[in-house]
Amino acid sequence: MLTLASYLRDSWQGGQDPQTPLYDPTTGTPIAQTSTRGLDLAAALAHARAVGGPTLRALTFAQRGELLNQLSAAIHGARDALIDVSRQNMGTTRSDAKFDIDGAAGTLAFYANLGKSLGDRTFLLDGEAIRFSRSARFLGQHILTPKVGVAIHINAFNFPAWNLCEKLATALLAGVPVLAKPGTATALLSVKIVELWLEKSLVPPGVLQLLVGSAGDLLDHVGPQDAIVFTGSGATGQEIRKHPAVIAHSVPVNVEADSINAIVLAPDVAEGSDLFNMAVAEIAREITQKAGQKCTAIRRIFVPHALADALKAELVARLADVQIGDPALDRTQLGPLAGPSQQRDVLAGIAELGKHAENVFAGAAPQGGCFVGPQLFWSNAGLDAAYVHDHEVFGPVATVLPYDGSAQLAVQLVARGGGGLATSVYGDDQAWARAVLLGIAPWTGRIYWASSKVFDQGTGHGAVMPALVHGGPGKAGGGEELGGERGLRFYWQRTAVQGDVQILKAVLG
Repeated sequence: MLTLASYLRDSWQGGQDPQTPLYDPTTGTPIAQTSTRGLDLAAALAHARAVGGPTLRALTFAQRGELLNQLSAAIHGARDALIDVSRQNMGTTRSDAKFDIDGAAGTLAFYANLGKSLGDRTFLLDGEAIRFSRSARFLGQHILTPKVGVAIHINAFNFPAWNLCEKLATALLAGVPVLAKPGTATALLSVKIVELWLEKSLVPPGVLQLLVGSAGDLLDHVGPQDAIVFTGSGATGQEIRKHPAVIAHSVPVNVEADSINAIVLAPDVAEGSDLFNMAVAEIAREITQKAGQKCTAIRRIFVPHALADALKAELVARLADVQIGDPALDRTQLGPLAGPSQQRDVLAGIAELGKHAENVFAGAAPQGGCFVGPQLFWSNAGLDAAYVHDHEVFGPVATVLPYDGSAQLAVQLVARGGGGLATSVYGDDQAWARAVLLGIAPWTGRIYWASSKVFDQGTGHGAVMPALVHGGPGKAGGGEELGGERGLRFYWQRTAVQGDVQILKAVLG
């Protein structure tokens, strides 16, 4: 069995016993173990601030971008080996592993290109200079400079490659070193990626550290120039936000949390139409891709009453054809959940959801391992379906909720989820779509509008694009990541500088 170490202060360091096991979810057998007990996390943060920070801040955006480009190329070059690791530790099919790994490499490449476009500067001006009187001699100018602390990234288990790299890309391009803590259950892939980078000598000292296992007392040592980015449960996000050291130093915290995402079909979508068929395919994919373990996965399906039975029948037929089993086999479309604890949580959620909604399809799961078959539920309770709107079952599970087709009720139903990461809207009626889009915008971080002219050209509901922000209000955490240059701003300080115009031009450029 492998014993995974953490990469701190430019060396691999193992923690003390007892160890936490990692599993092969296809068989349910332990494949690795890890511990962070006894590791000096205060020293790790100090090392990032003292060594990694100055190194990054001395680089221009173009040079930081080139670093990201090399990290991306290394992942791409080791793609097949990393896919095997993903299958072993997360039970992903080849397609699902590529979704994670290619997303990681692609996001690094996107921010590499952004660094190239920002050029040979180490900071940015924010807006135009501002005059305060008739004279143009004395001006004010906002500037954006990187914080001199460390970016602490606490990642979820479901995307051990993409989660690591999308957060890393924005922080490093912004000029801030990173200490990343992957989700322990699937940390093997994150470890292998960092090992790959180190073997190629791509990571300067202090720029990246990896904490494999419990966060321990990490947050006790944060300071006023640090920043925290978290992906995971809403409850854990709240615990981070109210940590005494976080409060004492006003440490900014970005949270991506629980999200009960939705798809809304408009009343003009006809059974058998291109939009109808695409909606069915998209919902089925969202239920089964990554075994439903995606923060953007569709959980609530709002469909007009007249179309509901037809949609249910098509979904049941598609889910019944899904091949469940060993992800190493080419025919497999749905592999296991990430581990035993994830399986226990999902099975408990399905049992509870069954008390509040009708289970209209329950796919059979193979014996052994951490498998759960796809599940489709049905509820006529609308806004009163409290459990459906309030609780996410983080697996291959979704619920159909018929509604009257009105834009007003569609907005109310989406909003009833308390805030989400992504909502898809299918329909051609522009007046209806305008009312729905503007109505749900305050409640969702990203809206995917599929109409007849672009239904087959879009990225899909669940694809997070680095050029667009990723996050959502309310229950989804209230944070934003990515979004091109917008993602960098979380790690920058905006400062207003006032002074003589000639001096400002000479110093700030």
